[in-house]
Amino acid sequence: MKQIEKVIETKNFSVINVGKMNELNDFMLDLGNGTKIPGKVFGGSALKTTGAEFSFQSFSPDTETGFLHSHKTHEELYFFISGNGEFQVDGKVFPVSEGSIVRIAPNGLRSIRNIGNTPLVMLCIQYKENSFTVDDNSDGVISPDEVKW
Repeated sequence: MKQIEKVIETKNFSVINVGKMNELNDFMLDLGNGTKIPGKVFGGSALKTTGAEFSFQSFSPDTETGFLHSHKTHEELYFFISGNGEFQVDGKVFPVSEGSIVRIAPNGLRSIRNIGNTPLVMLCIQYKENSFTVDDNSDGVISPDEVKW
């Protein structure tokens, strides 16, 4: 089973590498109770994120999540990197492909399937619903320091 590579970690940043997107199927997420999800890897713990979680997942052709799920407090953003699939939320089915982005509130019952003949690859970012405020739009601070490479 493939592992995340920890590249560097300092006080103010961390860097990891999950490898090539076409090698995501080398990962296996074990949820316990006999449930294993091939091609899925969570990175938040390895990266030491404090406000969000993220995962990459690759669905081989003719595969699917296999279950519906929701969350208690987490909203999710799904970014589709390659492939063609269908997403289902609350019984509504719609197409997804490279460039599709889907936001789902915690209570939305969701599932995904690959309907193409190439891998369906996605990045999912999970965070607490309503955690971003209008004040956060001005959170960035531009430094007067000159960029030196």
